[in-house]
Amino acid sequence: MKRPGLTEAKLVRAAAELADEAGLGAVTVSALARHFDVRPASIYSHIDGLDDLLEQTTALALQELADNLAADLPGKSGRDALFAFAQTQRDYAIAHPGRWQAAQRRLTPEAAERTAGRVIARSAQAIVSGYGLTPDDEVHAVRLLGSAINGFVALESGGGFDHSDPPAADSWTRVLDAIDTSLRNWPTAAAPPDDRPTD
Repeated sequence: MKRPGLTEAKLVRAAAELADEAGLGAVTVSALARHFDVRPASIYSHIDGLDDLLEQTTALALQELADNLAADLPGKSGRDALFAFAQTQRDYAIAHPGRWQAAQRRLTPEAAERTAGRVIARSAQAIVSGYGLTPDDEVHAVRLLGSAINGFVALESGGGFDHSDPPAADSWTRVLDAIDTSLRNWPTAAAPPDDRPTD
């Protein structure tokens, strides 16, 4: 039986908040039941289980991130768009670490199609297309950009930059400048592997 006042949307929002507070791994049906002071059965009357809850939390995070990008990107191109795209995601990851974790979850193609992830991907493609790359190279460039953002954020959130100078923020700017330079000087073809023996 559904508990009055308890809705699917409230459960997903609570899951996202719990993820930010304690990590995505802390999000369980039992944890939400304790949070709302109900039996787990009451949770299951609104969602299809933990996988469904996590999938919807991912969808929430991707939608929020897409909304933030929609606010930050208009009117920008080239380096400015690249920096805004990356900084918006880093800011979101810092403000909402659990949601950011959720946004990185792998979804089935069907589930992914229902989320704003495709909007974020199109934003990335639009940015790299402004550098005059071929369609094939745009794919490589989008992967480079995503790898740099996700890798940096993962290392930063895990404390990987805490015990060295200069500050991570300085490195972040240099990384984005390096990506901008790479996109402006993109190789026209993949270089063949160097098969020469090394000493």
